[in-house]
Amino acid sequence: MSQTGLIRAYSIATQLASPALPLVLARRARAGKEDPARRHERYGKALRPRPDGQLFWMHGASVGEVTMLLPLIEHIGQHYPQAHILVTSGTVTSAELLSSRLPARAIHQYVPLDTPRTAARFLNHWKPDMAIWAESEIWPNLILQTKARNIPMALINARLSAKSIEGWSKRKASALALFNSFDLILAGDSNTQNGLSWLLGKDIIMTGNLKDAAAKLPVEKAELKLLSRALGKRPVWCAASTHAGEEELILAAHREVSKTHPKALLILALRHPERRYELGPLWEDLKPALRSKGELPRAKNQVYLFDTIGEMGLAYSLSSISFVCGSLVKGLMGHNPLEPARFGNAVLTGAHIASFADSYKAMIAFNAAQRILAPNMIGQTITQLFSDKQALHAAQQQALHFAKSRDGVLDSVWQALSPLFPKARI
Repeated sequence: MSQTGLIRAYSIATQLASPALPLVLARRARAGKEDPARRHERYGKALRPRPDGQLFWMHGASVGEVTMLLPLIEHIGQHYPQAHILVTSGTVTSAELLSSRLPARAIHQYVPLDTPRTAARFLNHWKPDMAIWAESEIWPNLILQTKARNIPMALINARLSAKSIEGWSKRKASALALFNSFDLILAGDSNTQNGLSWLLGKDIIMTGNLKDAAAKLPVEKAELKLLSRALGKRPVWCAASTHAGEEELILAAHREVSKTHPKALLILALRHPERRYELGPLWEDLKPALRSKGELPRAKNQVYLFDTIGEMGLAYSLSSISFVCGSLVKGLMGHNPLEPARFGNAVLTGAHIASFADSYKAMIAFNAAQRILAPNMIGQTITQLFSDKQALHAAQQQALHFAKSRDGVLDSVWQALSPLFPKARI
């Protein structure tokens, strides 16, 4: 196992910190960030046995990463129908989403805390035949112990900021030890490709952002029919995946839209539904309806709060315009614009989109998305689109056509990954 002074120090520090971890997890559980009933998984303890046969382990940090992995999981199931897939993630919201979307031969577990003991316990139990990590989750103990067991390992859709690359360059020996533990690295964007190629001194393949190739989000047809009937011909727009500090700007925009289009409805979809309690003082004048309470949007309701998990496909199905949030406040880095585009929504976003810069750059060049740099222009832009049906239809069609053009990314990722997979067992 490759070791540097920094990695050894990290390993010792995480082991020494182990006695305090129950207190940390308890505090996170009280904040709704841990599932108390499954806390044992965070210590690498599994209550279910490892299934017989081949098992492929895939890890993504949260909702965005595990959603991205779903088409790849389906691909593996088609090529390895007898294999099992273990998916790990670190958030309650990702676990809730996967509970309804994983296929029969796939298992979800919370990723173990990155201490030497929990990493060993996890790997000793599951004994994966291959490991696939997504994006930028770098847990040294887990990575190095996986490598020490000679388990083929890939990092796909690798996405590292310039700041992160610069930080690793100051710890180059440790960077080489960790990143060279992967048998294959596939970059999700050109900045990561260039940065890792320079850092590691070898060519890194860029397959494109795998999130661009994600399947269309699922939609509950009965709910869609019910809500479509309730909404009738009201103009509907969606603020997708809002974070703290964004709701004030979005609600102000909707108030402006309502001056010209008084029947307009805003679907406000929180990135973290537990934040619903923070919104009380912001929107009482808009008479919101809450999806978590089973409420339907009535004529008096100007806002419909999607404070649920796994229903963004439904939100996009009801909307004609989506403003993709996580982009209005400094420090945020944007969310996936292809999700609403696949539903034929006109796509808008804010200034802070570093995580999806390549996607947005291409979409904007194709007239498939619009970036609004001044938040006070959101309402005016949406008002104009609602007022000009021809312009709205053109924006919707461009977004949909662009989304369909990105389906080849999954094939590129699969082609690059295929040599790492062991032969299928019959």
